[in-house]
Amino acid sequence: MTTLLRVDHLEVRYGDLIGVADVSLEVPAGSVVALLGSNGAGKTTTLNAIAGIATASQGTIEFGGENIAGQPAYAIVRKGLALSPEGWRLFTQQSVENNLLLGATPLADRKRIPRLLERVYAVFPRLAERRKQTAGTMSGGERQMLAVGRALMSEPKLLLLDEPSLGLAPTIVDAMYDSFAALHKDGQTILLAEQSVDLALEAADYAYVLQVGRTVLQGPANEMAGNPDVQKVYLGIE
Repeated sequence: MTTLLRVDHLEVRYGDLIGVADVSLEVPAGSVVALLGSNGAGKTTTLNAIAGIATASQGTIEFGGENIAGQPAYAIVRKGLALSPEGWRLFTQQSVENNLLLGATPLADRKRIPRLLERVYAVFPRLAERRKQTAGTMSGGERQMLAVGRALMSEPKLLLLDEPSLGLAPTIVDAMYDSFAALHKDGQTILLAEQSVDLALEAADYAYVLQVGRTVLQGPANEMAGNPDVQKVYLGIE
């Protein structure tokens, strides 16, 4: 299987503070890879560095065989990598559809936009029902759908999802993960950062565990689910 993303010995510093000390991971094309770890483990910083939002101090980030470490976010998204961030970061005064259209800004071929809108509305029918609604008036679950939909509008080869279940009701989370499974079945490659171990491992093919900014454990998701080190040592779950 072709490796779409390879991160080797990534380090990210914020002045004297180390956000990520030593993270390495691979994401094969067509797979779902989970990035696990407790709050503060370095998951968000890792995704932000891959997406060009945070700057790598050391290490390499290869996407499609090209080292993209240090490139700006607008250049990286045009290469086919999109991030749905923690906290959504939507344009709250704009409509649902306008937020989605803003996600399509990197596209060179504007003729693809109607088809991409149809795809997002098929994955998240709730967004189709609320396409004219102002984003700021939506529920947390709907905002999460919109954030993921906006990322999909750039037609990414790799979709980065940062804590998509955070703060959502269990029924909404189940619906979100059903949508991710449908995207994966359709061939979408996903790198998923999650605190919820069970959710992530059920969705993923392979998983990495981060602890204090370092990759400390990795393996097939079905094996990691029964690994006591994942549950007790690294994630603090009894």
